[in-house]
Amino acid sequence: MDVRYEDRLDEPTWTALEDAHVARMREWTVPHQRRRSTGRKHPVLDFLFTYYSHPPSHLERWQPGPFAVLTGPAACRFLDRTGYRTTEGGVGVDPSTWTAKRASGARYALSILEATAGRAPRLSCFGLHEWAMVYQQPADAVRHAQLPLRLGSAGTDEVVDSLGVRCGHYDAFRFFTPPAVPLNGLRPTRRTQADLEQPGCLHANMDLYKWAYKLSPFVPAELLGDCFALAAEIRLLDMRASPYDLSSLGHSPVRVETAEGRAEYARAQAGFADRATALRDRLIRQHRAVLDAF
Repeated sequence: MDVRYEDRLDEPTWTALEDAHVARMREWTVPHQRRRSTGRKHPVLDFLFTYYSHPPSHLERWQPGPFAVLTGPAACRFLDRTGYRTTEGGVGVDPSTWTAKRASGARYALSILEATAGRAPRLSCFGLHEWAMVYQQPADAVRHAQLPLRLGSAGTDEVVDSLGVRCGHYDAFRFFTPPAVPLNGLRPTRRTQADLEQPGCLHANMDLYKWAYKLSPFVPAELLGDCFALAAEIRLLDMRASPYDLSSLGHSPVRVETAEGRAEYARAQAGFADRATALRDRLIRQHRAVLDAF
């Protein structure tokens, strides 16, 4: 298999891009690694490194994407990584590492991305998936037991009972407590993910990061970094709107149990949906280009 490399990046150009990416990602990776070294947990940010399986050291790695050749002596260090080869005039991504299994995964990701892009955002869930994950659970059995529930267990259950749950994202729904499952207006499964995913969903928009890193190294680091940065912002809203009290972390709640809080959540959700649309389009183009080329 061969590939047409479209860009040649000289060493000063690509090392400047690399330095900028590393510095940007270390805003998150360095504090995470410090916490991990001392055994401290962060109920908001750990999600970005535990639920998502991309290691912090890999997140810091700059990568040019599949259609660029890196020139200069320093480019040889990319040969220590899986997925690169020497090519005419420099180092580039090795097309032989694009296997049938990887192509199948990319086609699946593309199907999710395209289906989501074709729908209007729904802004009526109000983040109640997090509430459904602790519904009718003892306070010491909830997912983030180190944080108190703002309204207590009974108050949390009352919010779920009064507002209902409308979650179409399977990877949130699968963490619902058993009593919360029948309260959900939808029954998402892995098989129906492409049918139900929608661009207003916070978790669908955080998952843009997942679809980006699963394409590595056939995706530029800048796109991967943009998806991660958006996921980090969305995660904060996700937890601020949750039933947990984050005041010890310096974060005020989005009180979705009130009409004002639900309006605040929907406005923020719409803003993230707009930003995610541009990233989703970039990811769709990247997946299509890689599948066409390889």
